[in-house]
Amino acid sequence: MKIIHLSAYLSRRAGGIFEIELAVALHLRQQGVVVAALGLADADWPKDSARWSPVPARVFPTSGPAIFGYAPGLLPQMFAEQADLVHLHYMWMYPSVAVRRWATKTRQPYLVTPNGMLEPWALKNSAWKKKLAGMFYENRMLHGAACLQANTEKEAADFRAYGLTNPIAIIPNGIDLTGAVASGERGARSGERRAEDGGLPSALCPLPTLQRKVLLYLGRIHPKKGLVHLLRAWGQIQNLKFKIQNSEPWVLAIAGWDQGGHEAELKQLATELGIPFADIREPNLQPATCHLPPSLLFLGPQFGDAKTACYRDCDAFILPSFSEGLPMVVLEAWAHGKPVLMTPACNLPEGFAANAAIRIEHGAGSGAPGTEGIERGLRELFQTPGAQLRALGARGRALVAEKFAWPKVAAELHSVYRWLLGGGPPPGCVRLD
Repeated sequence: MKIIHLSAYLSRRAGGIFEIELAVALHLRQQGVVVAALGLADADWPKDSARWSPVPARVFPTSGPAIFGYAPGLLPQMFAEQADLVHLHYMWMYPSVAVRRWATKTRQPYLVTPNGMLEPWALKNSAWKKKLAGMFYENRMLHGAACLQANTEKEAADFRAYGLTNPIAIIPNGIDLTGAVASGERGARSGERRAEDGGLPSALCPLPTLQRKVLLYLGRIHPKKGLVHLLRAWGQIQNLKFKIQNSEPWVLAIAGWDQGGHEAELKQLATELGIPFADIREPNLQPATCHLPPSLLFLGPQFGDAKTACYRDCDAFILPSFSEGLPMVVLEAWAHGKPVLMTPACNLPEGFAANAAIRIEHGAGSGAPGTEGIERGLRELFQTPGAQLRALGARGRALVAEKFAWPKVAAELHSVYRWLLGGGPPPGCVRLD
């Protein structure tokens, strides 16, 4: 069995999707599947190409509008691979056209993982562009897929709401627990790094030098992540901090890559709200309110060991998102044993059921996490004793070990491949209705 894993990007430019497609390919290879990865060239490819080894991976130069990503060399290479099946991990760009043309000529099946891109909030973002893409090529590609992969029951319902009648395999994203040490409460508050936490160089992460607890956000800095509401709630809670019983001082750390200048908008908002902040990439930058220590830090993009250090050295994690497929960052935070605050839009109801997360309620009638709901979640976090927070994180780690470990996820996906290529009854994860 040979599978092509196809995506717009095979680098960090794809965000969490890159980590997903990379892990899937590596674990499928361990299970005996021959995998080749193909995508479009981008500026971050040289930084991440070595991570694909031993999976052969190639990217192809693009021409024309970058938003479409036409790559003349991609489709010929897809034919040259002589694969049995193509697994597409990205939508709305040229790879969608290429996979449809490949299937038409080879008469071989393909599977599509939309990764949250058919969620209603996501469809409303750049809606007219997606409607045009749907008319010209995307809808034809989706309807022609032999199977769709949904990460959650909610995402499967989104597929049906979009009008898709294909079989759906409900298989979540996975997490690699071997690289995540459940570190519990940060032991470096005095400025000393705990040796048992791995001893990574302190330059990787500034959090151990802080004399306060750390609430971490890590991910794309984009309006859909709800960070504007988080900052407004953070400003409110800081103004009331002396009225919150049993509360220790906290700092909010925002780590991630900027998209569309949203980070500058957040800094402007912090200034307007009177939230003292600092950016660790600009050592000469003074906090917005100079007579107060910063209660908000911007860390910039974090990858590899630096990303691991952020998870290890924080005390809790937050994702106040408007829209997600199945967010890898929450699984990663749980893998490190961290308590999580998240919205229902993160599509991980298992976390609430297992008492592994603090729920941030949506704003009334808006479908978005409101400031008041986030403020209530922050109050709960601040007032919860450390031992209970560690127990919250431990339940999260147990949850990912039970349901989201990559070997289990890859095995389910492998069973879907075998079914699509060999027929017979569908695996238990596949819905036909």
